[in-house]
Amino acid sequence: MANVLVVDDSSTMREIVASFLSKNGFEVAVATDGRDGLAQLSQDAGIRLVLSDINMPNMDGLTMAEKIRSELGNQEVRIVMLTTEDNVEMRERGRAIGVTGWIVKPFRGDVVLGPLKKLCGIS
Repeated sequence: MANVLVVDDSSTMREIVASFLSKNGFEVAVATDGRDGLAQLSQDAGIRLVLSDINMPNMDGLTMAEKIRSELGNQEVRIVMLTTEDNVEMRERGRAIGVTGWIVKPFRGDVVLGPLKKLCGIS
């Protein structure tokens, strides 16, 4: 049972983020796009945090976030976008659909470790 789901179409990025989080006390699952992320989230009730890229094939990260809130009815899971996108319109769309946070790549785990642990309830 995972407590973090990393969703990114880049296998390199998934590996970097998942490896860092695993080494720092998280149980990590990975997904290749938003569709895969939704499927995994619906099967694992232990997931407390979704870290997702935005630009992915099949289903982008913001659409996945919308579906987490609407179709899955999951208002509890924290959703953090981990992306190269840093424009006001996307951030506003994210906030409107319930995105908890926004991290601009490159991923600097040492900087975000404390806040991510807090979001997952890990001490």
